[in-house]
Amino acid sequence: MSIFFSLNGAKKTFNGDENLSLLKYLREYEGIISTKDGCSGQAACGACMVEMNGKPALSCVTPMKKIKGAEVITIEGFPEKLRQTLARAFVEKGAVQCGFCTPGFLTRTKVLLEKNHRPTTAKIKDALRLNLCRCTGYIKIIEAVQHAARALHEKRELKLDNPGRVGTRQPRYEALRKAVGESPFIDDLKIENVLFAALKFSDFPRAKVLKIDCTAARKPDGVVRVFTGADIPGERYNGLIVNDWPLIIVPGETTRYIGDVLAGVVAENEAIARDAVSLIKVEYQVLAPLTDVSEAENSPVQVQKKGNLLETSVIKRGGDAGETLRRSPYTVNRTFKTQRIEHAFLETEAAIAGPCNERGVEIYSQSQGVYEDRRQIARILGIPEAKVKVTLVPTGGGFGGKEDMTVQGHAALYAFLLKKPVKLRLTREESMIMHPKRHPMILDYTVGCDKKGKLTVVKARIIGDTGAYASVGMKVLERAAGHSTGAYHVPCVDVEAKSIYTNNIPGGAMRGFGVNQVTFALESCIDELCEKGGFDRWQFRFDNALINGSMTAPGQVLHRGVGVRETLLAVKDEFYKAKYAGLACGLKNCGIGNGMSDFAEVKIEIAAPDSVVLHHGWTEMGQGVHTVAIQTLCEETGIDPEIVEVKVATPYEARAGMTTASRGTSLVGNAVIDAAKELKKDLKKKNLAQLKGKIYAGRWSFDQSTRPGTVGEIITHYSYSYATQLVVLDDTGQIEVVYAAHDAGKIINPTLFEGQVQGAVHMGLGYALSEDFPMENGRPLSTKLRDLGILKIAETPRIVVKGVEVPDPLGPYGAKGVGEIGMVPTAAATANALYQFDKIRRCQLPILPRSTRHSKKGS
Repeated sequence: MSIFFSLNGAKKTFNGDENLSLLKYLREYEGIISTKDGCSGQAACGACMVEMNGKPALSCVTPMKKIKGAEVITIEGFPEKLRQTLARAFVEKGAVQCGFCTPGFLTRTKVLLEKNHRPTTAKIKDALRLNLCRCTGYIKIIEAVQHAARALHEKRELKLDNPGRVGTRQPRYEALRKAVGESPFIDDLKIENVLFAALKFSDFPRAKVLKIDCTAARKPDGVVRVFTGADIPGERYNGLIVNDWPLIIVPGETTRYIGDVLAGVVAENEAIARDAVSLIKVEYQVLAPLTDVSEAENSPVQVQKKGNLLETSVIKRGGDAGETLRRSPYTVNRTFKTQRIEHAFLETEAAIAGPCNERGVEIYSQSQGVYEDRRQIARILGIPEAKVKVTLVPTGGGFGGKEDMTVQGHAALYAFLLKKPVKLRLTREESMIMHPKRHPMILDYTVGCDKKGKLTVVKARIIGDTGAYASVGMKVLERAAGHSTGAYHVPCVDVEAKSIYTNNIPGGAMRGFGVNQVTFALESCIDELCEKGGFDRWQFRFDNALINGSMTAPGQVLHRGVGVRETLLAVKDEFYKAKYAGLACGLKNCGIGNGMSDFAEVKIEIAAPDSVVLHHGWTEMGQGVHTVAIQTLCEETGIDPEIVEVKVATPYEARAGMTTASRGTSLVGNAVIDAAKELKKDLKKKNLAQLKGKIYAGRWSFDQSTRPGTVGEIITHYSYSYATQLVVLDDTGQIEVVYAAHDAGKIINPTLFEGQVQGAVHMGLGYALSEDFPMENGRPLSTKLRDLGILKIAETPRIVVKGVEVPDPLGPYGAKGVGEIGMVPTAAATANALYQFDKIRRCQLPILPRSTRHSKKGS
């Protein structure tokens, strides 16, 4: 039966499967990439939103049979003036970060504003209730809708300024193209003659694989090849730090978690590949999984051959902690538990690989480190790194969850062996079971102070569930130990932090990297100390705060640039005015440190009189690293930002490590400044036309950090960022406003700075109140996006960002990282605020019972 309808004003006829989703039709039949697949048909994210008969519709759950006679409009069909006004409003206000969700928001905004020319904030929140954004925290989206409404009402054209200088609100690089859906993500790329892959995951978190029978999977028409672990020409085991993670499990081996891959199918289309995967038969000897981290260290069940203890980080300084506690007039001892968290980036993992040169391979990746991808893929294929070319496609959110390889190695393997391009993407459900999560932790904290309210000692024992594989688990627990005394000077420290293997989904990197957990514990204890000793909560923090010359948990003396007190002063008035207020301070490292090198290389290529290409190795995932790099280049050289293009690809050898540890701004900024030195000299004598073809290289590194346990001067990290957050409740116990005072050293771009902090605070509120990824017997209880407890726009309170600038001695123009610190104090401040309201101490996250999480609007 033919289905007749209108698409963007053009008459259409569809004669295919009437149950095909409108989203698949738009993307696969019409080639429209503005409509995105963020939830795999769960109707949970709004990225696929279109207008149908004047109303918003989720195209991922709209079958073609329901659009008979309908008028469907995507962004491509908007009147051009309206399209530009909406897009520019979102760009100007900073409502575009990674940009994956933005076309869906613009579509819903169009429908809203055509019916309500001047909507209130409440009406905007109600209209956008189906749209999910993981980056912005929604504040700037609301501002953008209001800005667009005013411009349309006043019939005023919005124009974007591009000042290209440090300290200005330079629009985010490529934001306009992302807003209207023109900037492609990996799943949007069109590669000629591409094949499609799908993975066979383990059916059990722990089982010995006896046999993998792929016979039936090879038979369907369209199946090109079935791959197993026997096909890997190089190393089967890889990892970011420890090579303990197999690309594919082989017969005779025991699975370690539900996301282990047993085989892969490559076919002419994705549907055939997935159907063939379902035909793979596996014989198992099912074993009981080890899932309780408190029992795992001494369990006879060994997840890894070397045992279940991955690593222990120990900090002991300042004398005997037990004796210091006995001498301390006031002490608090509490045990805290924090939960596993899913990153919920809206773009699920995807990669496209193809043959390149002689016995080489090229990969389009969305990972947080293209050079790390290159290293691991070369190991898997058994070829030199020079034979592996990795090109970054800007990613739709990361938050640490795209540091570990997921699909890149498999896609590269299949393309390398077939000598044909192969595309592999994960569904939302597959993404959730495969990639690492935030570490759940158990933290036993004892904190003491003297009669004057000066901290004397922190003693802590911390265990973190690192799951089946190491990932960066030892570093997360190392970071937890290194930040265990928070933003305070503590004379005596006794901390042990253990990362322990289980059969749960691995724990890896996520925004805050172990620091959120210890801050929740420490700041909760500090509030209780204040209550016991009758100390003022703000003054206690101010008196104990790190200052120039004071010491972090590992013993690093901070000589300059410490802004904790300045952030406390920024919220002082609001604290004393509030009836119910929770306070917490935060400290977060910039750079990986701990004896490892932090470095960045850049290359500035003068491609033409009107084209300058900036090459670096950092992943743009919504945080704005490309924009910061451009602003730095333009500040140093006076080059027009309109002619600057950013490229991240390994052949250019502008190397960098993982995009992690809040270090992008400082490292790429300093490297650009270094590269610009010679360019500035040349520009005094020549113009860009005369410099065409020249390449200017720059590098910045910090190699002076010390390993844990070093005797003598301790330099754990080259820089830190600092913050204080204040959560204020109303008379009903709901969150009314969050004040976030953050020391950025130098605010390179106020719009980006505010957006990063607001987005992090929103994520921190979800972490405090409602977010969870519970597992039982090694399996997630749900793989539904809507069950994660992420706060929607209507549940998000007002977030007021207060910028503080205490220059860092090493940062470009004094800048410090802000990507992670934004959510470090949030959970603690929230728990402390709730205690002021109802006098109940919260020692476990999330705070709200699972049955009531979505009933508390505003919190």
